[in-house]
Amino acid sequence: MPRDDALDALPVRAALPALNDALDGHGAAVLAAPPGTGKTTLVPLALAGLLGGGPVRRVVVAEPRRIAARAAARRMAWLLGEKVGESVGYTVRGERVVGPRARVEVVTTGVLLQRLQRDQELTGVDVVVLDECHERHLDADTSAAFLWDVRETLRPELRLVAASATTDTAGWARLLGGAPVVEAHGTSYDVEVVWAPPPRPVRPPHGMRVDPVLLAHVASVVRRALAERSGDVLCFLPGVGEIVRVAGQLGELGGVDVLQVHGRAPAAVQDAVLAPAARRRVVLATSVTESSLTVPGVRVVVDSGLAREPRVDHARGLSALTTVRASQAAGRQRAGRAGREAPGAVYRCWAQAEDARLSPFPAPEIKVADLAAFALQAACWGDPDASGLALLDPPPGGAMAAARSLLTAIGAVDSAGRATGRGVRLARLGLHPRLGRALLDGAAAVGVERAAEVVALLSEEAPREYGDDLVAALRAARRGGDAYSGRWRAEVRRLRSVVAGVSGPPAGFSRPSAGDRPSAGDRRPVDGNVDGNVEGLVVALAFPERVARLDGGSYLMVSGTRAEVGEGTGLRGAAWLAVAVADRPVGRGHARVQLAAAVDEEVARLAAGVLLDERDEVRWTDGDVVARRVERLGAVELAVRPLRDADAGLVRGALLEGLERDGLGLLRWSPDAHVLRQRLAFLRLRLGEPWPDVSDASLYARVDEWLEPELGRARRRGDLGRIDAGVALGRLLPWACGEAGRLDELAPERITVPSGSRIRVGYADPERPVLAVKLQEMFGLQESPRVAGVPLVVHLLSPAGRPAAVTADLASFWRDGYPGVRAELRGRYPKHPWPEDPAGAEPTRYTSARLRR
Repeated sequence: MPRDDALDALPVRAALPALNDALDGHGAAVLAAPPGTGKTTLVPLALAGLLGGGPVRRVVVAEPRRIAARAAARRMAWLLGEKVGESVGYTVRGERVVGPRARVEVVTTGVLLQRLQRDQELTGVDVVVLDECHERHLDADTSAAFLWDVRETLRPELRLVAASATTDTAGWARLLGGAPVVEAHGTSYDVEVVWAPPPRPVRPPHGMRVDPVLLAHVASVVRRALAERSGDVLCFLPGVGEIVRVAGQLGELGGVDVLQVHGRAPAAVQDAVLAPAARRRVVLATSVTESSLTVPGVRVVVDSGLAREPRVDHARGLSALTTVRASQAAGRQRAGRAGREAPGAVYRCWAQAEDARLSPFPAPEIKVADLAAFALQAACWGDPDASGLALLDPPPGGAMAAARSLLTAIGAVDSAGRATGRGVRLARLGLHPRLGRALLDGAAAVGVERAAEVVALLSEEAPREYGDDLVAALRAARRGGDAYSGRWRAEVRRLRSVVAGVSGPPAGFSRPSAGDRPSAGDRRPVDGNVDGNVEGLVVALAFPERVARLDGGSYLMVSGTRAEVGEGTGLRGAAWLAVAVADRPVGRGHARVQLAAAVDEEVARLAAGVLLDERDEVRWTDGDVVARRVERLGAVELAVRPLRDADAGLVRGALLEGLERDGLGLLRWSPDAHVLRQRLAFLRLRLGEPWPDVSDASLYARVDEWLEPELGRARRRGDLGRIDAGVALGRLLPWACGEAGRLDELAPERITVPSGSRIRVGYADPERPVLAVKLQEMFGLQESPRVAGVPLVVHLLSPAGRPAAVTADLASFWRDGYPGVRAELRGRYPKHPWPEDPAGAEPTRYTSARLRR
């Protein structure tokens, strides 16, 4: 019998008439209801007609997590006075409890996506409720887009409800074609906020790392909360590792049970947390308990302020969860757990001043996550670039390009981005495309059982105590009796069944290509005698760019990333590794291998064959041209041999690389060549076109115009040193317009001074050409000489050739500066003329005695 008292107590009941009106009038609605109002449990029952009155409908409720899906189904069944599987059932990955009379089915968003791909019309389903859509998981956003597409094109009668406690209601309403927003008001209890920052600064999170000082502080705040408040304590931590550490620091708490709740916790533990308890409890949980679930008895929340979000490094191919500061919205959700049943308190482990600086909402997963699975879903849906999908946020172009590149490499999409038959099979596996490829191709190469075992291990992070050697980790999983081992065995069974269940011909192993079906002729046996080869092949099929060879003291992945293995690991010294998991520690330039299998070169070539390449390489290395033929597996050099008679174009490219890197000084620059370049630089600065720019950058850009044909005949550095730069530079003179003939007129190499001497002009500074000449040779000249209209800077020298004066205005110098120079030097050089009127005197290069003769 239905538990009417419990049903009537749920505040969302008052919003049901408005919700039904919205669905009847528009077919879609946005339901905004605070935590604890019953939106997850009462609304689906009412829409299915299970509460008496209303049409009989089949309702599918999509939850973001398995624990939430199971808990919601059990709660609804309890409200109806039934067992799970009768009127209400659930389906999560690897588990289905749905009877023939079920009218409400709770599924994860991943399961819903799989159903939509198999049956776009969702035959037999009348209403779909997308719960907790504010969390912006990628599967939920994708499901909403697909469902709206189905409603618009195939089934206008399909009803959609987007439900959440804290969300962008206007955005969702707009996405669902202007759907009405229905609000439910709950009976919330006051939650006191207690700010409990650490007593000393802690390091911010980086990657998966959390400062142990913060975790010790969280444990102390839990003890404080137990002492100051009554009721159960719910403590939010970012991940399983942090839960284990805090549990260890709490130790034994007299009369208090410590429970650890996360997505990988055994179902029995998850069920126990959601049931009333006789003893007081401390529940250490990840974000799985932020929403959808009511943990009875909780009056206090301790919030570490951290969360885990997906991030991907497209350049290095290392993708994983990372620890971030939780958003303000997450903080409100977490705090609300303390006020579900009575007034409560939240202890926030950060300063109140920091709160305003937190992000308002969590980052939508579509903006930060690896989009390979999303891109495959979109391609199978018939919209490869997702441009026609109703999404709150469009997928970033760079992430989509990286995803399409991967899907093309594994044969999941064709050159136009459309899903191939192989891609459809991969999409139906319920795995990331990388792991799907490893399962299908690995099953053909090493057998279904071994491939399923490895892929199951890669699907979920293994316990740290399993170590970094994947072969040893597999042995531990096979013999282990822990919770992880149980989940691993269940996933192995599921993978075995899905390999058999996917339609189409067997995938077989092949070097990946963009084609639909791998070629059977590419199959090769795997040497099972090498420990790890079988398992490593499956890993390498999933992550071909992470195949790595020992290179010095570290491993070089074929992607170009360097990685290191830990001290004391069984992997150390292996010639090749297939790396499954790697991260980048703080302050380290290399990645760190966390899980890998030792393989041999044959397996590396086999699995990463698409990256195998052999080509001639001619480069400028160590100051000269080096020509060689190189066989590469991505960034890893497999074989190198000297190359004779290298292609002339490649040699020319290497010489140009040398000129750019080491400079034009590689050519032969005679003194005349240097002077010519300086003169041209002066004319370019003074007159501009058509005089050429002779800077290094410009000369390099125009190398075809002035260094041919000498460059074409060169083969090595020594040949460059025989090229006369002055002769080559002459080709840039403006011959076509006739200006080249005026070079000596506009920028003469030498000019004749009053004494009759021809003195060289210095153009080292193109803004201030210099004439260095003995003072007596300039007697009688009234004005400073000019070149191209620019007065020369005259360096007047003593009879011994030492600088006596510098001037660009000779007339002014004769009048004002010369008397002082004359007074200083005439006694030192009495044999030379020092007339009182130099402007009117006769110039000379000789002494006074010679002049008299």
